[in-house]
Amino acid sequence: MAQPGAGSPRGEEELLTAAVPADPRQHSDVLTLEEIANLTAEAGKPAETLTNVVALIAKRFKTEVCSAYLLEPDRTNLILAATLGLRPQCVGTLRMALHEGLAGLVAEQVQPVAVNQVKNHPRFKYFSEAGEEAYQSFLGVPLIDGGVLQGVLVVQTIEARSFTDVEIKMLSEAANQLAPVVSEARTLDRFVAPLQERLWSLARNLWWSWDNDSTSIFHDLDPLRWRQLNHNPIALLSEISLAGVERRAQELVLHGRVNYAYRRKNEYLNADRTWGARHAGILRPRPVAYFSAEFGLHESLPVYSGGLGVLAGDHIKSASDLGIPLVGVGLFYGQGYFRQRLDKSGWQQEEYLQTDTNQMPMEAAIGTKGEPITVQIETRTGAIRAKVWRLKIGRCALLLLDSNVEGNAPEDRELTARLYGGDSRFRIRQELLLGVGGFRALKAMGITPSVLHLNEGHSGFAVLEAIRNRMEEEGLDFSCAVPRVSREVVFTTHTPVPAGHDRFEGSLIEEHLGPLRDSLGISYDWLMSLGRENPQNSSESFCMTVLGLKLARRANAVSALHGEVSRAMWTSLYPGRPEEAVPIRHITNGVHVPTWLAPQMYRLYDRHLGTGWAEHSGEPQIWEGIENVDDAELWETHLSLKTGLIEFARLRAMEQAERRGESAKTLQALSKVLSPDALTIGFARRFATYKRANLILADVEMLASMVNDPKRPVQFVFAGKAHPHDTPGKQVLQQIAELMRNKRFANKFVFIEDYDINVGRYLVQGVDVWLNNPRRPLEASGTSGQKVVLNGGLNLSVLDGWWAEAYDGLNGFAIGTGRTHTNMDVHDRRDGENLYRVLREEVIPLFYQRDRDGLPRGWIKRMKRTIRTLGWRFNANRMVMDYTLKCYIPASGGASSDMRAAG
Repeated sequence: MAQPGAGSPRGEEELLTAAVPADPRQHSDVLTLEEIANLTAEAGKPAETLTNVVALIAKRFKTEVCSAYLLEPDRTNLILAATLGLRPQCVGTLRMALHEGLAGLVAEQVQPVAVNQVKNHPRFKYFSEAGEEAYQSFLGVPLIDGGVLQGVLVVQTIEARSFTDVEIKMLSEAANQLAPVVSEARTLDRFVAPLQERLWSLARNLWWSWDNDSTSIFHDLDPLRWRQLNHNPIALLSEISLAGVERRAQELVLHGRVNYAYRRKNEYLNADRTWGARHAGILRPRPVAYFSAEFGLHESLPVYSGGLGVLAGDHIKSASDLGIPLVGVGLFYGQGYFRQRLDKSGWQQEEYLQTDTNQMPMEAAIGTKGEPITVQIETRTGAIRAKVWRLKIGRCALLLLDSNVEGNAPEDRELTARLYGGDSRFRIRQELLLGVGGFRALKAMGITPSVLHLNEGHSGFAVLEAIRNRMEEEGLDFSCAVPRVSREVVFTTHTPVPAGHDRFEGSLIEEHLGPLRDSLGISYDWLMSLGRENPQNSSESFCMTVLGLKLARRANAVSALHGEVSRAMWTSLYPGRPEEAVPIRHITNGVHVPTWLAPQMYRLYDRHLGTGWAEHSGEPQIWEGIENVDDAELWETHLSLKTGLIEFARLRAMEQAERRGESAKTLQALSKVLSPDALTIGFARRFATYKRANLILADVEMLASMVNDPKRPVQFVFAGKAHPHDTPGKQVLQQIAELMRNKRFANKFVFIEDYDINVGRYLVQGVDVWLNNPRRPLEASGTSGQKVVLNGGLNLSVLDGWWAEAYDGLNGFAIGTGRTHTNMDVHDRRDGENLYRVLREEVIPLFYQRDRDGLPRGWIKRMKRTIRTLGWRFNANRMVMDYTLKCYIPASGGASSDMRAAG
């Protein structure tokens, strides 16, 4: 590895004498046009010219470092294109956004920046991979050609050095002479190899995460590091030198695959004949603003905890696929949700790790004035500030607010450190940042949304900020502004569990909403009434769900049954109306097909469902072709996925045991756990007690007889996290984990730690049966079982959430009849008995009933029926189309007809 040159110590006067020509009028001779022409002629390539030129400038200036950073095509990032002194392997991989570091400052200001002690400068940022630690001084000048910024030219020295005006002018002249070469390099896209640049272009848009071709390219570059880096392409590319990428590309013949993926991405982004273009053109100038406390997009971007976030991620991906103009708004959690580890007793331990923003596909959001956005929210006790990150999600954008900025109090810098942490005061400050700060971020970017979609009550304060903004823009008072804003608000409630609805005491509301209340011109009691079920009850706290329901013209639950439960829950808000007239309807959740569908199943569908099936996956007729698939082909595809799950479970089980210091004998046993021939049942979700992960333990003797039946064995794979403060949930988790140490169950139970999108992907793609047994009616929807449907697995579930409207008696299995009992113990006992009965009498016999070819024809028939009847219905494309046609377009004033009776 090349190290920076050290040079010999010398005084500042000697440095200046050596660096500056005796006659300052000759300063332009530092780099002549003739020299550049000679270098160009010798090299024949702009990239080599840059390398030779920076070496010459470093020699003439007698500096240890000279580097050229070029502006990338997106004009928001700089890339190191040539250097003498920094580590050469950083060429083509070291990137910085314009808001980062001193080089970024030069590009932002488009003027020279000279600093003699860089570590004292507020914009200093240390890039450890470049080997910059030795250098004290910095001089950077912009590279401008034809009046357009092309990049930045930088020199650095080991010793502190105050650069003179003459030196600054000298380097500026050199930059002027170099700029045409830089412009050529950028125009020809040759300062980095096209292969490398195209890989980076793919990595910076999360579209790659649901494109199998792109994902496989990153995997093939280095399969081991790909897994170790949690499938993060930016982290992977940052590690591989330009030469390394080229070498792997030659070995694997990757150039054609990269070019194909790159072209497809560009075609996708530039397509103008989308479903959204046909049906939702009105949203183009004023998009939907989709607010959510979390977004589960990919395991490498850990700003989600579970189902709510994954649903939000699927929503924005499908909006992108359909061409719906939508901008997501959320928070950037620097430590994400916790990493889960189980100790030797099976007790959950939490670990929080800091996310390196340089390894994320994010850039600073730029406002209408061309500067990185910072938002500020005043409270009674001071201001909260946040910077704003922007991510590309296919055709859509996602804005994430980050409170870890200078000027915030230490506790406020921690506001966006973790999901769902802290006390009520911490939580309300997070939600103030999400709602009010998120709306202000949109405005700072020049985005005026026509629809505010609040995904749960966490972002409810956004509506108050929108009302304040409307009052200001149109000269209205609060009472007049409310209905104008409310007609543009869509509110989705997700939980029938009381603990899922955030409530805050009046003192917290006044502390944090007081300045906004002053701007709204309303009293404390008026504000509190917006969040109270009974406005006259002065002792009632402020509920974010109540706020959302009162200020949204359109409100929905996330399944048919959840709609019934929600109307019953909130009848008090609509006095005089019967329960069925409460204005909360439902749009049942769905899942993003390309994200959750296994590549093997995708190829099978390509062969049998017809060209372009994925673009029409929300339409029922597309799935009819599954009946024409040969039974053996479908079964073999499923078995290959099941084998993948078992191999993954074994590997993770061994890694977990090794970390706990378990014996070599135990590791050897875990390497053979689970059988590809056994009926494999999966259970993975949050370990809240109402989800009853331990219902399968209702009769341990019966369970032991089933799993150890030599002719018809059953095995289980579990995963899931309990909330750090949920002790009962942790106890349930421990019960499941302990089965791995029980000799009767050791080979038939595996608990996979640290449940995330990656673990979920293996499970939903590989299980035979997906087990879901919440205490009805507490599961609002549930989407994990919908992911199983796409991959040919069958659901075994309580008739709750989505399954209550999906089950037809032949497309899966039901636990119970949908009846409940007021006594919880009776309810649980009855469901436990039904679970065992269905396993013994329906599931196990059907799975093991084989014909002469060894095929379970009856089981495969159910697989096909499941895919055909449910694949289109519980699909995020269908879900987003429903939101668009039934909520977004009417809310934006774009409905061509509406003949509902008034009243």
